[in-house]
Amino acid sequence: MDIIAQNTQSTVVAEYTPEPRNSTAYQSEAELENDFINRLVNQGYERIKIKTSLELVQNLRIQLEKLNNYKFSDKEWKTFFVEKLSNNKYSILEKTRLIQEDNVQLLTRDDNTTKNIKLIDTKNIHNNSIQVLNQYEEKEGTHKTRYDVTILVNGFPMVHIELKRRAVAIKQAFNQINRTKEKAQGVTHDTCN
Repeated sequence: MDIIAQNTQSTVVAEYTPEPRNSTAYQSEAELENDFINRLVNQGYERIKIKTSLELVQNLRIQLEKLNNYKFSDKEWKTFFVEKLSNNKYSILEKTRLIQEDNVQLLTRDDNTTKNIKLIDTKNIHNNSIQVLNQYEEKEGTHKTRYDVTILVNGFPMVHIELKRRAVAIKQAFNQINRTKEKAQGVTHDTCN
């Protein structure tokens, strides 16, 4: 490979020759999923294994502590999580606004001082952590929901991807996403313990 320019953010090559692929070869959904995740990992995503909502919330705490260079006390985290992040009075639109527009939240510390907590670093996006997990299953509420691939930004599940193998109508993926959306219950307060 003839490299023309390279820095910590990108590499420019004189000519790129993609690996030949047989587009008609059978590929199971599991193989498709693993191939997709491996491509994300090769681009810098961290692959994590999370199976429970408690693990998801613990990871969120770790990622926010890392982003903000701050260690929450258990009391601070529980209050912050319940009041700011998983408050049931917020609609999905209000939660989206929290991430996109109000992404710095005020934490009241144990000593009654306050600290700004970034949910997303919009000024320096490279400070954010990007993770990928697969086959996460929510068992909260009356239904089980399993996500093929989930992309997390600073521990927040931001993108759920439904993969379908070749020869399966793409409409099935959209139908499954719509069913999942209708069943989604969100993370409950008791998962922050």
